Amino acid sequence: MNAAFALFASISSIARTVLLAGGVVVAAVAAVDWAARTRRISPFNGVARFLRSNVDPRLAGVERQVLRSGGHQSATPLWAVVAYVVIALLVLAALDMVLSLLGQAMAATTMGPGGILSLLIHWAFAFLRLAILIRVIGSWFPRAAASPWLKWSYGATEWMLGPLRRVIPSVGMIDITPIIAYFALSILEGLVT
Repeated sequence: MNAAFALFASISSIARTVLLAGGVVVAAVAAVDWAARTRRISPFNGVARFLRSNVDPRLAGVERQVLRSGGHQSATPLWAVVAYVVIALLVLAALDMVLSLLGQAMAATTMGPGGILSLLIHWAFAFLRLAILIRVIGSWFPRAAASPWLKWSYGATEWMLGPLRRVIPSVGMIDITPIIAYFALSILEGLVT
């Protein structure tokens, strides 16, 4: 277990360095691409032609999304940087989560079977709280409930939120049952462990 923890710690450290270096490169390329798109540099020089032939095709998906949402195509490189930062943060958060889970598992194994049972209970409650948070954030987007990326959170929490909804009325247009369920899970976890 210590070897796995050390391996993930080194992978996380290397990933941070690689993602930071990649972010600097992406930001520099995006700045030059933005300058070429806004005619701050000549669109006919070698750099601009290189960007049009090599970088712009890779940004086609981002450009479609920018244009669909009413943005200008010159904003595409800037949105590509934003997308890179978000993806990099998600990757780092996932690596940190794996490191945290490995650290918790290592600590639980030193406490014997009771520690392992306590850890599994903690993980179950943490999973339910995460599912509630993802469901709440997903409810802000109209088509998110049908998305396979978020559908699992509805299945994991409806058994708890459905009965609460029948008992607790909404406050105007706001459904407060996820908030109540989140705090009830925290209290219940404290009672169980």
